[in-house]
Amino acid sequence: MNKTTFTPEESLLLISATIEDTKKRFEENGFLFLFWGLLIFFVSLSQFVLTKLELNEILTIENWTIRNWPVLLYPLGGIVTGIHVKKTYKKLPKTILGNISAAMGWLLGANFMILGFFFSNSLAGNLIPVFIIIFAFWCIISGVIISFKPLIIGGILLNLIGFAAFYINWQNQPLMFTVGSIVALIIPGFLLKKNKKQENV
Repeated sequence: MNKTTFTPEESLLLISATIEDTKKRFEENGFLFLFWGLLIFFVSLSQFVLTKLELNEILTIENWTIRNWPVLLYPLGGIVTGIHVKKTYKKLPKTILGNISAAMGWLLGANFMILGFFFSNSLAGNLIPVFIIIFAFWCIISGVIISFKPLIIGGILLNLIGFAAFYINWQNQPLMFTVGSIVALIIPGFLLKKNKKQENV
């Protein structure tokens, strides 16, 4: 069995090409960063407002109060993401780094759903801080994979926001996620879309 031997220069070029191909996928899917950023922004802000309005007696089913209902938009967001990825990825190069990041994203989403729907009572006031910190890991790792500093910085800031959320009253914690969605998803997503438009000029 023949083994291909690369020189250090060829290995560096291969790594660089892989990173660039992966970055193209992310730039193409800058839409998804903006989409999830805006979705998290809306859901978390809605939870904050509904909590402040003290409307828990409305539409309460068992332990699910009205402030929990906006999170039902997340599964719908997953469906939209699946449809978009299926359509978009056909035109884009597949890379191992891109596949790893995508797999991490889907695993992250699935675990968020399980934690939120089945273990929210166990986590109690720590639910949102835990979500924020775990989500920050994905942002940082994805930023490192494509060498995109805004995403790395956004992830670091989100991580710090997650730690700070432990010291915030649970009624105000959704607002922390609202701010986090701006720095970690909306701003990097906008910059990725901007890079894509500049490349097409």
